Amino acid sequence: MIRRKMLAAVGLAMAALLPLTACGSGDDNAETGPVELTVAVWSLASTPEFQTLFDAFHKANPDITVKPVDILAADYPTKVTTMLAGGDTTDVITMKTLADYVRFSGRGQLQDLTASATAQGGKLAGLEAYEQGGKYYALPYRQDFWVLYYNKKLFDNAKQPYPTNLTWDQYVELAKKLTSGSGESKVYGAYQHVWRSIVHAIAAAQTGGDQLGGDYKFLADQYRTALALQEAGATLDFGTAVTQKTGYASMFETGKAAMVPMGSWFIAKILADKKAGTTDVDWGIAPMPQRAGTTGVTTFGAPTAFAVNKKAKHAAAAQKFAEFASSLEGAKAIAGIGVVPAYQSDEIRTQYFALPGMPTDDLSKKAFAPDKVNPEMPTSDKTAKVDTILAEEHQLIMTKEKTIDDGIKEMETRVKNEVN
Repeated sequence: MIRRKMLAAVGLAMAALLPLTACGSGDDNAETGPVELTVAVWSLASTPEFQTLFDAFHKANPDITVKPVDILAADYPTKVTTMLAGGDTTDVITMKTLADYVRFSGRGQLQDLTASATAQGGKLAGLEAYEQGGKYYALPYRQDFWVLYYNKKLFDNAKQPYPTNLTWDQYVELAKKLTSGSGESKVYGAYQHVWRSIVHAIAAAQTGGDQLGGDYKFLADQYRTALALQEAGATLDFGTAVTQKTGYASMFETGKAAMVPMGSWFIAKILADKKAGTTDVDWGIAPMPQRAGTTGVTTFGAPTAFAVNKKAKHAAAAQKFAEFASSLEGAKAIAGIGVVPAYQSDEIRTQYFALPGMPTDDLSKKAFAPDKVNPEMPTSDKTAKVDTILAEEHQLIMTKEKTIDDGIKEMETRVKNEVN
């Protein structure tokens, strides 16, 4: 009798402990009440898409509040690497670059989101970039690609037609015609930003060249285009742009450059600045110039995605957020502020071009629908090392410390000898 009473007492005590154990397990499927979801982002104040998504998600899920973990953009990859290695339980990790994604997924630090990815039915642009061994560990919510921004007023003043179906040679000649003035009042026909992507990524996209392959002869023609612009004085030279830390936005929005090749993320800034009254630029977008003799429009770009930390404190809510951000509702939220979503549909495109200040001409709409968007940089365990080498040699070519041929040979030699 005494033994039976003791067993019953033990059973009641264990039963009483069960709810407490479940609530402390880190599995929010067992939780009741509000959830505070943590999401790692960069530069929250200057990247409005994040708060826009957080607010839209909270409105759709009132029991889940999003708490951003804000990290400086320059520190983001290093900080997140340290966080994940140390067992941090931040729920959602924004994948700033594909190189970061490959590293984190390869280390088993991200949750498998394959079922969520395949459920989208092929509507997510850029999703293929996140495929790793037949599985997906992140869901893209935006897909940027490069277009050619142009200042309509400067074209009209120079009596030049808007830049439709340009080849790269035609782009150089047009930039020369659009260049005027001198000194502080000089207006450049084009502004080529200092990132190596403006040469390397577009060359790879339009020739089929491999930036990780070790053979970089495919870069030569694009370097000739970039240097021809400099030699003609039709763009700010590379050295000056680096030294003065020139911003592409200021060059375009103040009318200092008639054409600027840049990513689609720039649209959101122009719209915001027009609304704020800090620029009055009369602008449009055109397809990126193409290699002579080719058909269609090929450009390059990169997606941005949300992933769920393998050690997330609130895994189910984290997955719910990633799915929402990549869904039609998430796309509507960020398209409303001028960000290009990964979710593709006619409804989203219509909404996008209905934004106040958005150009609605046929050329701009054509630019928004390129035939092919190739990756800005392939991803592998070699990406980071190769990227460093190519960036260093790019600077030497653009400042004419090396010839095009010598710079390309040095890229090939260094990648062969320094990258395992």
